[in-house]
Amino acid sequence: SEKLQSIYSFLSALIDLHQPTECALEAPFFGKNVQSMLKLGRAQGVAMAVAMSKGLPVTEYAPKKIKLSVTGNGNASKEQVAQMMAKLLRFDPTGMKLDATDAVATALCHLNQSSALLGAGAGYGGWESFLEQHPERQL
Repeated sequence: SEKLQSIYSFLSALIDLHQPTECALEAPFFGKNVQSMLKLGRAQGVAMAVAMSKGLPVTEYAPKKIKLSVTGNGNASKEQVAQMMAKLLRFDPTGMKLDATDAVATALCHLNQSSALLGAGAGYGGWESFLEQHPERQL
């Protein structure tokens, strides 16, 4: 319970500091070790509760969807995800925990999914709509 309280306090302070408008989480998955799965589920629940208490919408993504979104392979290893994040976002992953690069991948997956939804018509009306809203941009 102390670790869960620590997670709650840390995430609450992080949200207060950075003022995000959305939250993306990796959905619980079924693993071989039941105890590990239960502990992870509790931590995910705390993260979700913090976000919801701050008024953030929460979106969950399956691990395979995250991997597919960022690497093109739903069965990519954690190391492959880390390498792809480093390449795409131009940072050195040396010394980073694989869980940290997984979190970055979850955020990028959410961005990819949000962009795809916008491009599909949820808020995007096409070139004609843009020109109507911005007549100064017409030739």
